Formats: sequence, C-alpha cells, structure tokens
Amino acid sequence: MLGSRRRQYQLGRVREFPDSAPVPARRAIATRDVVTANTVTIQRPRAELYAYWRDFDNLPRFMENIREVRVLDGGRSEWTIAGPAGTSVTLLTDIVEERDGERIAWRSLPESDIEAEGSVEFRDQPGGRGTAVEATVSYRPPGGQAGAWIAKLFQREPNVQGRRELRRLKMLMEAGEIATSANRKDAS
Repeated sequence: MLGSRRRQYQLGRVREFPDSAPVPARRAIATRDVVTANTVTIQRPRAELYAYWRDFDNLPRFMENIREVRVLDGGRSEWTIAGPAGTSVTLLTDIVEERDGERIAWRSLPESDIEAEGSVEFRDQPGGRGTAVEATVSYRPPGGQAGAWIAKLFQREPNVQGRRELRRLKMLMEAGEIATSANRKDAS
C-alpha cells in the first residue's frame, strides 16, 4: 500500500509540475521504466562533438556495450547491444527529433528486443569551457525488475554504462585515445 501511495504522489507531482522533468522521466514514473541521465563536460567545440556522435559508426568506439550499429534508411538504425552473461539485445531505433549541433532523440521500434528511448544534447559551457554532453535513456528492462537487477549485477545497467561511456567519449575527444587498465597485446 505504501508503494501505491508513493506512486500516486509521484504522478501528482508530474501533473502539477509538467516541465520539471524530461519527457522520458515523466513517462517513466507512470510506466515503471528505468531512466538514467548523465552529463560530462568535454573540451571540444559543440559542432565537433555533435558530428562525431551523429555518425553512428563511431558509437562502438566509446560505448563498451554497443557491439555494432547498422544505419538503415529514413533515420532508422539497428543496434546490437551486449547484455548480461554474454547475451545480446537488438534495438531497432528511429530518430524522432534532430536539431543540428544541439540534440538527437530516438525511440525504439516495436520489433526491438527492448522498449527504449533516449536523447543526447550538446550545450556550450559558459566562458568557452567546452561542451556539456547530456545523455538520457529510458528503457523497460527485459524480464522487468528481475532483469534490471541482473543487468545491475553484471554492470550492464544503462546508468553504470552511461557514466562510463561519457567518460570514455571525453578521453577519446580530448586525448585522442581511451585510457584503460587492461593489459592488451595487439595481434598486428
């Protein structure tokens, strides 16, 4: 009963202050989706960061859990995402909003393995201190709350991944490489 009252309170707050949260967050309260938002400041021009992110072929370079992105027609793309315990998830997305140099928003298509939506926004920081990159993701985990718990256990949860991926993007864009503690031997 306490959970029900809390949920009613949250829904009332969303209705009372409709602009106090991003659309995915407002929708998530009502649908029990998981929402994550992370921001990082990168010492690069906004246009450069936007262009790099908008070329979806670049995403697997800094997003550990993205195995592949295939660009399809009409703003659609197919993402293969690493899941817990060696599994993978296919996400078919459609770009639902795009403001050049500022924002890219996407939503999953019905034939996807999971239901998700998200956006990435690029904002100039005052005083020429770089660009704030904010990524927001809302998703309904496969397997419900048990699936969310398993993803968290294996550190495949979007909140954990989102923080890591934005840090990796920062390293790549500022230093030209991603620092790692892994001991790698190149086969080349």
